[in-house]
Amino acid sequence: MIRAALFIPIILFLQQVWSQQALSYQSKRHHIDQRSLNVVSITPDTPRINADSVYWIEVPTDSGLIHAAIALPPGKGPFPGVIILHGTHGFAEEYVQLARRVARNGMIGIAACWFAERRGAGVRFITPIDCKDAPPLVDLPGEDRFRTARQAINSLVQKVSALRYVQARQVVLFGHSRGAGAALDYVLTYPGKVQGIILNSCGYPPEVTKRAAAKVKVPILMLHGTADSPADGGSAYTSIAMAREFDAALRATNNPIDVNYYNGSGHNGIFTDSTQIADTVQRIVNFVRNRVGK
Repeated sequence: MIRAALFIPIILFLQQVWSQQALSYQSKRHHIDQRSLNVVSITPDTPRINADSVYWIEVPTDSGLIHAAIALPPGKGPFPGVIILHGTHGFAEEYVQLARRVARNGMIGIAACWFAERRGAGVRFITPIDCKDAPPLVDLPGEDRFRTARQAINSLVQKVSALRYVQARQVVLFGHSRGAGAALDYVLTYPGKVQGIILNSCGYPPEVTKRAAAKVKVPILMLHGTADSPADGGSAYTSIAMAREFDAALRATNNPIDVNYYNGSGHNGIFTDSTQIADTVQRIVNFVRNRVGK
């Protein structure tokens, strides 16, 4: 009896140790799972697992659910926000990486899946991320091309602008290819909602150039490869000749535009040329710091 009584405290102590170890294991396992996914629910006060963690939000729209990866810079903010819209080849890891690069420079990068499908020659340049419940890809002629998209993008802009760590009147749209066309269409349809647009490998139909020259009042950063062509995902409207006509038309009406042409680069140079990628990020950062909200 005495010996049994002596063992009771030991058994209770061991049970407590085993219980603490089990809790510790569960906590570590949860942390490892989050690190492997690198995805957590977004709240301004959630500690980041590492410097390149991204946080995901969902934005309901009248045509589908936009999924957006948000990369936050260090610090409390608020920070300028750069919303990134993908091209016809669809949403991809490369856009999330671009958001991370922006965040490393003191701005919030928001890579958004604004439509679900993917198509075209440019698919081979990216690492796809599927979001099947996103709005559909609508391909209509003329000004109806972005009829569905403009309302979905407006929902996204409103959501991002309302985040308390996003600096007021410091939201910019960056678009590649079709995403650039959507960004341009957005500022023509909803003037004053964003404070700048960055057009990478955009298409410039003559009727769009004419409208933009007459109506766009926000600062524009235009980035374009001189060898842009349909062979690597471009179109007749993304040719260097069309880009230069857009550039000249906006300058003729004194619209604020900064332009850089990448010599010899194609439609998807931002995904294939490390030097161009680094230069693009630096130009984005300089544009937002020096031209937006001034």
